[in-house]
Formats: sequence, structure tokens, C-alpha cells
Amino acid sequence: MQLTVLAISLVLMGAIAAAFLAAVRASGSGEASGGVESRRSMLILAMIVVGVVVTVISLRPWPHAAQGGEPAGPVINVTGGQWFWEIDTENVPQGVPVTFFAHTSDVTHGFGVTDDQGRLLFQVQVMPGYVNRVAWTFDAPGTYHVICLEYCGIAHHDMITEFTVGGEA
Repeated sequence: MQLTVLAISLVLMGAIAAAFLAAVRASGSGEASGGVESRRSMLILAMIVVGVVVTVISLRPWPHAAQGGEPAGPVINVTGGQWFWEIDTENVPQGVPVTFFAHTSDVTHGFGVTDDQGRLLFQVQVMPGYVNRVAWTFDAPGTYHVICLEYCGIAHHDMITEFTVGGEA
């Protein structure tokens, strides 16, 4: 999809640039316009180069490409609802990547996992109709808390659960 957007952007930029160049060439009236026309043409060409560079840089592939295929390691299914988290396992292995598949059937929630000191390790938006996934490797054993990071109603503050990261997998 990104390559399609990039190609369309470059083609449209080329069409606009061609129109500008045609307008500059048509505006020359003969007397002392050679220098002005040349400067305008150079300015338009410089804008085209800058535009192409900015477009290519801004549409480069994301550093975190969309995940596809089979997840590495165990899969943990998480369901968010007003006002609870349901996790299909309470014991998560330590030292191996696990993939959380998070979804909800009611409103948007923010699936956030914190360590025992309350530091946020990762989060993913959980929206109705989507299954979002996030992979994480837990390096330290302990109790981790799942919190909601998107206000979801009157009992949002009670939307907390926990799981345990155990010994080596």
C-alpha cells in the first residue's frame, strides 16, 4: 500500500511540476524575460527535487512493519470489556517472546502492561471489530498488571487484572 501511495504522489507531483514549467515557458514575452524565465525554471526544478525527497522520506516503510504470519512463541488471548480484562492464561513464560491478541466487543480500551513498580512496558489500542497484537519478551519473573489506558466509562479505574511471569520456558 505504501508503494502505491508513493507512486501516486510522485506522478501527481510530476504533473503539477509540468504544468508550472509550461506556465513559466508560456509567460516569456521576449524582452529581458530570458533571465527571469531561467530563474523561475530553476526555482521550480529545486522545488520538485525537494518535494520528491520529502515525499520519499515521509513515505518510507515503517520501522515496525505490520506483523503477519505465525507469531513467535506462545499466544495469549486478551478480551477487554466494560470494566474487566479476561486473559486466557495466568502464567506467562519468562525469556521467550509471547504474542498478545487483544480485542473487545464493546468500546475502545487501551491494553497496557506494567511491571511490579508500575512502569509501563507496552500498550496497544483495543478497538471493537479488530484483533490487535503485540509481542513482548518478559525478562524478569514477577507479577505484571494489565490496565486500561483509554477512558471507557465510569468504572474505568477498576479495569485492572494481573498475570505472573514464571521460570524459564
